[in-house]
Amino acid sequence: MPKTASLQPSSTGGFLHLDSLAGLLREWLPRQRWFAGKDRPVTDLRLLSVTELFPGCLHVLIHAAHAGSPGPHAGVPAPGGTAAPASPTPAGGDCYQLLLGFQEHLSPRLGKALIGRAESGPMAGLTVYDALLDPRSAHLLLERMRHTGTLGPLLFDSDPAVPIPSGLAPRLLDAEQSNTSLVYGDAFILKLFRRIQPGVNPDLEVPLALAREGCARVPAPVAWMRTSRPQEATLGVLQPFLPDAADGWTLALQALSHGEDFTAEASALGAATAEVHLALAAAFPAASHAENARLAAAMTERLDAAAHQVKALRPHVPGLRAAFGALVACDPGPPAQRIHGDLHLGQVLRAGREWFVIDFEGEPSRPLAERRSEHSPVRDIAGMLRSFDYAARQRRPWRPEWARRCREAYCAGYAARAGWDPRKKHALLRAYETDRAVYEVLYEAKHRPAWLPVPMAAIERLAVRGD
Repeated sequence: MPKTASLQPSSTGGFLHLDSLAGLLREWLPRQRWFAGKDRPVTDLRLLSVTELFPGCLHVLIHAAHAGSPGPHAGVPAPGGTAAPASPTPAGGDCYQLLLGFQEHLSPRLGKALIGRAESGPMAGLTVYDALLDPRSAHLLLERMRHTGTLGPLLFDSDPAVPIPSGLAPRLLDAEQSNTSLVYGDAFILKLFRRIQPGVNPDLEVPLALAREGCARVPAPVAWMRTSRPQEATLGVLQPFLPDAADGWTLALQALSHGEDFTAEASALGAATAEVHLALAAAFPAASHAENARLAAAMTERLDAAAHQVKALRPHVPGLRAAFGALVACDPGPPAQRIHGDLHLGQVLRAGREWFVIDFEGEPSRPLAERRSEHSPVRDIAGMLRSFDYAARQRRPWRPEWARRCREAYCAGYAARAGWDPRKKHALLRAYETDRAVYEVLYEAKHRPAWLPVPMAAIERLAVRGD
């Protein structure tokens, strides 16, 4: 068994000198799929917080700036810690949560976790690795979360009504993109947020509130981890794991590959979405409607910015502008409320005959205040409708009729439970779906050019026919 390093506080009162690791982290961070600045070199690293979780493992919050880092609107947090510097937190870049392990010699089975070997400072001669990939560290992390309390700036809390057994075997989930998730004994799943922003993360706030409303469509948090200084921030959430569940995207593709109908599932999913929306409206009371003129202006601004970057979008701008312009005089629809914010087939799970909604974090690149703001529930509906279209276009020949039937069934299921029909809010639904498709065009053009025809087909439909 590899020998665990004994970490001793340095002469400055901390466990870590960043100078000894800066070079390693500058190379390692951009290679991580959850790192936001992959296409920009890291220009500066600053230590925000260091806490020894257990021997051989440090909890670290680090600020990373990169060429072209955005300003304060990016939502960079300023959480403090055991060894936080006295200087203020930088305004640009992002804050990341790391669990750093230190050993004299790293086991070959942890090869993927390797960050490098420290050459100077208190860690000189020790191998540095991502401790979240180490089963021993993952086990000790859960043991720490089983008990409420504090450790330096770290706070651990839990639902006393749900006991967490000890000794659950951990395994890393490979599907996560912007965070890191660990499954424990097929009983619980722990999501560790990598990019940290100040405030309560919606992935903790919303499921807790829905649990109080008795909404069973969202797994309730069992335990959670936060930091307290100088601003509160959510670091991780432990929830029940549904071992026999499959996500909606996988189920939709399976149905398509077998030539099977998916309308029953889509209808049930629509009803489940409506249940979640009703519970959200009760948990976060709001009585205002979105201002359609302001909404149309914001959507038009995003369209113009996207057309400036994606040439294929430009011929369709007049028709798309008309979709947004129709908002001004249309029925404002249901009141604005808290919503999911990034709803699609990959954010829902089906276990047995029931649908569950997960991942209320929203888009991590967006400021936390924006992700917690109120929007029309039609925005979530439009996101799911676009997801059916994406699924239908994963196989050739394309199956637009499959997507159309699913879209109709989903809206019908939603209407039966919500008491209002999204299809009767035509101008509003068209505008939100258009706004989503414009976002998809920009994303695919930047990251997956081969997928660009998928949202462009929707752009052509929405701009020319106004469907």
